[in-house]
Amino acid sequence: MLKAKHHPVIYPFFKWYAKWMVMRHFGKVRIEGSFEEHGKPVLVVSNHATWWDGFWVMYFNNRVLHRKFHFMMLEEQLKRYWFFQHAGGFSVKRGSRSVLESLAYAADVLSDPGNMVLMFPQGAISTIHTRQFHFLKGVERVLASAEDAEVVFLANLVDWFSDRKPGIYMVHETYSYGGGGVTEVESAYNGFYHRAAMQQQGRAF
Repeated sequence: MLKAKHHPVIYPFFKWYAKWMVMRHFGKVRIEGSFEEHGKPVLVVSNHATWWDGFWVMYFNNRVLHRKFHFMMLEEQLKRYWFFQHAGGFSVKRGSRSVLESLAYAADVLSDPGNMVLMFPQGAISTIHTRQFHFLKGVERVLASAEDAEVVFLANLVDWFSDRKPGIYMVHETYSYGGGGVTEVESAYNGFYHRAAMQQQGRAF
């Protein structure tokens, strides 16, 4: 597998670029939720709906978590877009035994309190109108091995309302894993996402 690197030039550039991209292409940005700092590593569990997701979560990390950014990416894509490896990307090759190696690596990254890992447990992009998510078992393996990590649920919602540019609405919530496996995490995230979506209904930026 390909492990994450944080190039002294490329990584700071991407942190700046994520902010620039979000501010340039979105009319308004709202982040809601509370994150209590405990000095622990953070696993971010987020919906995966658009090409923008990585930029949004890096922006969220820069604003709220302030950790070293790590994210899982398909190996063939990471080889093609090699610069993402130097901005915290590490590879996963679905359908192979190396998946376990990638999940173990993610758990190892989460042994350092200065790190965060982004996971999209649904495993693929789905429409932004999705309200019920089905999670793959990878998130369960990471949680079982990274017991000291904080888990933060993140929902990214987009609305235009009466504006020319869309607004991005980021809702986050800390989650306490009870050891019930992927079914527990999936159910908890779906409940959280439903609450976030209900908050968004009727809201104007």
